[in-house]
Amino acid sequence: MTLRLELQKITKKYPAVIANDGVSISVEPGEIHAVLGENGAGKSTLMKIIYGAVEPDAGTVIWNGEPVQIANPAAARHLGIAMVFQHFSLFDTLTVAENIALGLPPDTKIAELEQRIADTARQYGLELEPARHVHTLSVGECQRVEIVRALLAKPQLLILDEPTSVLTPQAVGRLFDTLRKLASEGCSILYISHKLDEIRALCHTCTVMRGGKVTGVCDPREETEASLSRLMIGSEPAATSLSERTPGAEILAARNLSLGKSHPFAVELRGIDFEVRAGEILGVAGVSGNGQQELLAALSGEDPRAANDSILLGGQPMGRRSAAWRRAHGLAFVPEERLGRGAVPEMSLAQNILLSHQTGATVGFGMVRTGEIARTAQDIIERFHVKAGGADALAASLSGGNLQKYIVGREVSRRPKVLLVAQPTWGVDVGAAAQIRGELLALRDQGCALLVISEELDELFQISDRLVVMAKGKLSPSIKTSEASLDQVGRWMSGLWPQTNASEEARHAQA
Repeated sequence: MTLRLELQKITKKYPAVIANDGVSISVEPGEIHAVLGENGAGKSTLMKIIYGAVEPDAGTVIWNGEPVQIANPAAARHLGIAMVFQHFSLFDTLTVAENIALGLPPDTKIAELEQRIADTARQYGLELEPARHVHTLSVGECQRVEIVRALLAKPQLLILDEPTSVLTPQAVGRLFDTLRKLASEGCSILYISHKLDEIRALCHTCTVMRGGKVTGVCDPREETEASLSRLMIGSEPAATSLSERTPGAEILAARNLSLGKSHPFAVELRGIDFEVRAGEILGVAGVSGNGQQELLAALSGEDPRAANDSILLGGQPMGRRSAAWRRAHGLAFVPEERLGRGAVPEMSLAQNILLSHQTGATVGFGMVRTGEIARTAQDIIERFHVKAGGADALAASLSGGNLQKYIVGREVSRRPKVLLVAQPTWGVDVGAAAQIRGELLALRDQGCALLVISEELDELFQISDRLVVMAKGKLSPSIKTSEASLDQVGRWMSGLWPQTNASEEARHAQA
C-alpha cells in the first residue's frame, strides 16, 4: 500500500532551539495518527512543515509516493491537505464566511458558501453563524470556524491541533464519529491532543516526540494513560489533591449583574448573582459563546458599563472602575486569548511583565526598571518550566502551551486577592496542566479567591470547591462539586436548572 504521507529526517532549527531533529513519520490512507508530546516538543512546527507554513532546513516530504516541496498553504490545500491550527488564522474584521472564502476560488458566491457552512456546522454539531464578524467570536467559536473550514475542503489529509479543547463532551463524541467516518472513506488524520483518553479512544497509531525527536511509536489502544504519560514526559503527572476547606470572607461578588450587548452578536448578561470567598475556587462551566466572554470583560474592567454596585471587590462597588484600579486593589486576570490579549506577540517576555506588574518594583518615577522585570520574567520561566530562549524571547516565539504557562505564572506571581482565569490549561500537556492546577490550588490555600472558567469539565471537578453553569447569558445556582455529577452539569449547560428555570424545564419535559 502506498503511504499517504511519509516524512524522512525532517529538521528545522531556530536560533534558540532545534524544533525538529531528524523526524520521520509514516501515515497510511484512512489512518488516524496521533502525534504526542509535551509543550515545545516540536509537534506544531512539524505540522506547519506538512502544511507548507514553515520550510524545513533538511529532510524529505513524500506525498502519495511522490517527493514534494510544499511551498505554502495554498500548495498544501491543492494537494488535499487541510489543517486546523491551535492558534487561529482568522481576520477579525471579516465575517466567518468571508474568512473561509479567502482560501477558495475568487468566483465563490458568499450566499452559497454561507449555506454550505451552516449545513456542515449543523451536520457535525458545531454551532456557527456564517454572517458573524470574527472579532465578536469567543475562542471556542473561532475554533469551530477553523474545523468547519477544514471539513469543507474534503481533504485527503486532515491535521487537527487540539481540536476538542473547546467542545462539549457531546460535541466531542459527534466529532469523533465524523473523524472515524472520514477515515473509513480513506482520509488520513494527523491528530495532536494532550488528552490521553481521546488518543486511546480514537487513534490507530501514536508517534511520541520529546525535545524535537521521535522517541517512540505505539498503538495507543494497547497503552494506558499512565504509560502514555511516561512515554511523553518521562513520568506520570503529579496527582491533583483537592481537600475541603472552610472559605473565608466574601471577596468578589456580582449582584443582579445585567449588561446589554456591546455588539450585535454579543450575549446579553441577565441577572448574574454569585460570590467567591477567600480560599475558594468557583468553577464556571458552559459551552463557549454563552456569555463567559462578556462576564469576564465585566469583572476584569475591560467592559466598564455595568452598574457600579452590581460588582463588588472586597465590599467596594467597582462596576464602573477601570481595569487598572481593579489590578491595584488585588485583582488578577488570565484571558482565554493568549496572543494579543494575554500577551503582546512582538514584545519580549520581560516586557510583557509590565502588562500586570506595575508596582514600585518594576516602575519607579516614570522609569521602567529593566533589570527587575527581566529577573521577574526569568523567575517565572524557571518556576513554571517554560521552554523559552530566556527573558528576552518574544512572546510570539513560544509554543501555545508554554505561553499559557508563562501568562498564568505572571499572574500567580503577583499573589492576588482575586484571580480570574479563563481556560487555564487549554492546549497544555498533561504535566504542565497538573502543575498549573497545583499552582491554582496553592493560591487558593493561601487565601486567594479564584473564579475559573473552563470547558474542561474534568478539570473543574478536579479543582473547584463549588460549580455554576453559564447558559444564554444566565448563571445557574451554585452547587458543591462533591454533590454534582457530570450528567447534572450537562443538563444545566442547556439552561435547564431548578427554581429560576423551572418553567423552562417543564416545557422541555413536555416536548
